[in-house]
Amino acid sequence: MPKKRHIVFRDKNGRIYHEELKGNKGFVGPSSLLYHVHPPTEVISTKQIGTFNVVEEDDRSLRMRHFYTDRAKKGGSIIMDRVPFLFNDDAILMMCYPDKSEDYYYRNTQGDEIVYVSKGSGTLETAFGNMKYSQGDYLVIPRGILHRYEMDKEEHSLLIVETPSEVRTPSRYRNEYGQIIERSPYSERDFRGPEELVTHDEKGEFKIVVKQRNMFTEVTLGHHPCDVIGWDGYYYPYAFSIHDFEPIVGRIHEPPPVHQTFSADRFVVCSFCPRPFDFDKEAIPAPYNHANIMSDEVIYYDSKEFMSRKGIEYGSMTLHPDGLTHGPHPGKYEDSIGAKWTDELAVMVDTFYPLKVAKNALVTEDSDYGKSWLDGE
Repeated sequence: MPKKRHIVFRDKNGRIYHEELKGNKGFVGPSSLLYHVHPPTEVISTKQIGTFNVVEEDDRSLRMRHFYTDRAKKGGSIIMDRVPFLFNDDAILMMCYPDKSEDYYYRNTQGDEIVYVSKGSGTLETAFGNMKYSQGDYLVIPRGILHRYEMDKEEHSLLIVETPSEVRTPSRYRNEYGQIIERSPYSERDFRGPEELVTHDEKGEFKIVVKQRNMFTEVTLGHHPCDVIGWDGYYYPYAFSIHDFEPIVGRIHEPPPVHQTFSADRFVVCSFCPRPFDFDKEAIPAPYNHANIMSDEVIYYDSKEFMSRKGIEYGSMTLHPDGLTHGPHPGKYEDSIGAKWTDELAVMVDTFYPLKVAKNALVTEDSDYGKSWLDGE
């Protein structure tokens, strides 16, 4: 790496390396500076290869929803076969069950992605370096980051949240200098960035699929896109394991914000992890009934166990919309009293504006879920 940015930097044969500044919000947001062997502008051709369309269901009446996502059709591409379940202008929640690694790279330039690995393991290859992933990892991929999944030969199940917003850690977890404070449920050591930088000095025709304006464009580059020899900066993909989230518990029931993991402009992501229950002898560990005022609540269940729910299974996804009060299922309130521990594992997405249900999701819906609170007191 050169001593200063934007100065002459050559290889041992005198060839100049090509800088690329990658960042958001123009020149004032987070960014990284990458040094390429070949000009990143070396585009041979482009062509549209598909579109991304999400169609809302016909019956839009307000009601509780439950989807058995693990019963959806399996297989296909990790990029082109993502199945939308819920969406609004701020977030699209999708499931994907890929069974093959792609030979092309992918760049989503219309949104950040949070990819929760419910099942599977492999390597995320990026121009910044390679990063291993496994069950329970959140992969946070800022918009415009070139990447490719090299999947291990095992079943994959992914929850994907795409957003035009910037994904970040909650501001209350950071001090005025940006450092994660001691009271937070994680520290800097829990986050993993790209680990192994592999430089490909290869000429030829290499395919990149770019998502922008809800279209997929195939870009043919005249060299391997992962030809970076070094980089520094603040804009890069990273991983955080849900198993490294340190739950905050109290004598009396703590509200859901203690589980918050990530922030976006108009939604939050929370992690429900194995933990001891509230320890006061009069405590009720199950959450109290609450109305979702200015918030839709989505929970993806990575385990069939959840202390306040009945009738869920691995891969269940519930939507409790603004306008309807929700709470524990009948019997769960009383059952939680005196309980000492839960092994639940779940991801919650709370959006600040209403979500719509995609038609794709209906084939997995539990249509009787709204009546499941009528089973008794």
